[in-house]
Amino acid sequence: MLPPSCLELFSSSSLSHVNTGAVALLLLGLCLLHLYRNRREFANIPPGPTPWPVVGNFGGFLVPSFLRRKWARSGSGEPGEPVRNAAVLLTEQADVYGPVFSLFAGKQLIVVLTGYEAVREALLKHPEEFSDRPDIPSVSIMTKRKGIVFAPYGPIWKKQRRFCHTMLRTFGFGKLSFEPSIVQGVATINTELLRLNAESGGAGVDMAPLVSNAVSNVICSMTLGQRFHHEDVEFRKLLSLMERGLEICVNSPAVLINIFPFLYYLPFGVFKELRQVERDITVFLKSIIANHRETLDPENPRDLVDMYLKEMLAQQAAGQEDSSFTEDYLFYIVGDLFIAGTDTTTNSVLWILLYMVLYPDIQQKVQAEIDDVVGKHRVPSLTDKGSLPFTEATIMEVQRLIVVVPLGIPHMASKTTEFRGYTIPKGTVILPNLWSVHRDPSVWDEPDTFNPARFLSDDGTLLRKDCFMPFGIGRRVCMGEQLAKMELFLMVTCLLQAFRFRLPEGKAPPPLHGRFGLTLAPCPFTVCVSPRS
Repeated sequence: MLPPSCLELFSSSSLSHVNTGAVALLLLGLCLLHLYRNRREFANIPPGPTPWPVVGNFGGFLVPSFLRRKWARSGSGEPGEPVRNAAVLLTEQADVYGPVFSLFAGKQLIVVLTGYEAVREALLKHPEEFSDRPDIPSVSIMTKRKGIVFAPYGPIWKKQRRFCHTMLRTFGFGKLSFEPSIVQGVATINTELLRLNAESGGAGVDMAPLVSNAVSNVICSMTLGQRFHHEDVEFRKLLSLMERGLEICVNSPAVLINIFPFLYYLPFGVFKELRQVERDITVFLKSIIANHRETLDPENPRDLVDMYLKEMLAQQAAGQEDSSFTEDYLFYIVGDLFIAGTDTTTNSVLWILLYMVLYPDIQQKVQAEIDDVVGKHRVPSLTDKGSLPFTEATIMEVQRLIVVVPLGIPHMASKTTEFRGYTIPKGTVILPNLWSVHRDPSVWDEPDTFNPARFLSDDGTLLRKDCFMPFGIGRRVCMGEQLAKMELFLMVTCLLQAFRFRLPEGKAPPPLHGRFGLTLAPCPFTVCVSPRS
């Protein structure tokens, strides 16, 4: 029991006099303690904005982001309008603090690399130090730090990645033999596009579901040995769940899970929705793996899942009980391939089509080149790539302007490292701002201008540039780069050979800020199509 003098302090009248000063002193003490600890634990780190207590710099970046998104929705959408997303905001911070600067997410130190030279130096000259992956709560809760994309750098990751890359090549990855699978998907798009365009009455067609289905089926045929019909309800649900899950993780209050992991378990709002998305995706993918296990014929593997199960059984038979090849690990690999192989390529195709609508003169020039080289009586082939330099340059220029993964996948320092005169402590999250690389005025002339000719030499041949890195660089470069290039080329050339694309009459173009999740997706838009033959 407190003495009367103490009780008086907690009376309503006393509190009115004491609270303001007490709270102010408490906050000041927390701020000083936070700054003191930062100075001790993070000496000589790169400069950056002063973090807030508890939340770090998220106090300055996360809360205003809701206002920024409200502002962005009113954007004019004019071609060439700078895209306002997190990568742009971080690029602007580099103007203040330099190409290597620090942020804090709660207590977690993040070092942002800005511009071509900083990103290249870190990822190519320090591969052992900066190739690890951080333990990001919102990601780790769902991936258990397994798979290919988010798994830690080390012997297990190397073994799993090497196996998957070899098996995917076995089933056509990066080979001309896989071309028919991609062309088959485009043929389905063409058929449905004509039907939906006629039914729309001039309102236009949303290309996203058609493209997403075609792209995902390419991965399905390699990984799962089957294709799904574009009207398959369960499959369409899976694709929408993957898209929604990525958006929730990055562009909603669920991002606070990275500071307060317990929020993941809240029984309401986006936190509850995120858990349901995870459960639904898990049920779908695990049922497919179970079916493969039950029907497996080790002598006649049908796809990557069969090859993985065969390898798993072989290692078990050899007594390798500590092997990382397990059904559980396979589940996360399949999930990685689905998400990485669907979302990024789908959004790339959609961005290219949007730019063709916004720049009809470029669309016509690409179509003229396709007509001259391919004609109208056969579909384009990968063997035509070398003869279609302007088409390739146009695809590359859209990839440059709209980096589909603007901030890459976060890296982590596996040990304390000296970099450009700064100390990068072990465990620091390394954020390579690929957006800033592709908008770096030191390596690109007029970087905010859409100009495919920048990828062409004076004699019209294609130019390869080291500062063009839409798939990242270093040891964590995208495993699906070759497949993505095949899909982009074949889908874009086949679609532009068959149709002219334009906006519906009287319809304003969508704003070019995009929808920022793990990937940058275009804002919803519809197109009207006209057959070209």
